[in-house]
Amino acid sequence: MKQIMARKNAKHVFLPSVRCSSAVLVYAKLTDNPADELVAVLNANRTAHKSSSLTDNPGLACIALQYIKAYQGDCEAVGESDAKKPPDSEFAQTFSPNCRVDASTLSPITGRFLGCQSKYVQPSEAFSMLIKNEKSLEILYSKNQTEIGAAVTGTDGGAPYFWCVLLSNGKHNSSFVLEDGVAKISRPGCFSGANDDCSGADVSSPFGHKWVYAVTAFIAVGYAFGL
Repeated sequence: MKQIMARKNAKHVFLPSVRCSSAVLVYAKLTDNPADELVAVLNANRTAHKSSSLTDNPGLACIALQYIKAYQGDCEAVGESDAKKPPDSEFAQTFSPNCRVDASTLSPITGRFLGCQSKYVQPSEAFSMLIKNEKSLEILYSKNQTEIGAAVTGTDGGAPYFWCVLLSNGKHNSSFVLEDGVAKISRPGCFSGANDDCSGADVSSPFGHKWVYAVTAFIAVGYAFGL
């Protein structure tokens, strides 16, 4: 996979409200990390629908990146009809140690959104890929959700590209707690909440665009479900 490179300039993104017939544009200043940008899109849509903003938990986000890597680049395993997922035991046995997350602080995963696509898309387009039906919206807007973590990475020098969002009902500062309070940055891949500049999954994608507009009609493989 091509080396992920840091960007220097913050983005400004227009965010859509997917339930409206016409896009409701929300302005936000974001850091140089597509996973952070995706979290901003998701939170903007929650608040637009009278739900509280979710806490971006870097421990949970790091686990989201490990969750992607468990698929080993197999995009077909993300299909809707026979969607696969890593065993729940992997959270404590593999994902947590790889992220230096204290396994005793793991909280239930109350929602998962996973998408895979042959080309890199902007975070606002990834939103439309991941949140594409009423079931997805119910999970996203649920008042039981309290924390969020997002991740993106490519595979073997490029495509396919995976996006993952994990939701939890854990308590702030007591769930998915990082050892020494420091997120374990790993490449390739980007995850949210780590205060880490990360250019995304492919340096050839159009990261330099200062203004990004959401494409709500984007179609790609993705699924969402709650536990």
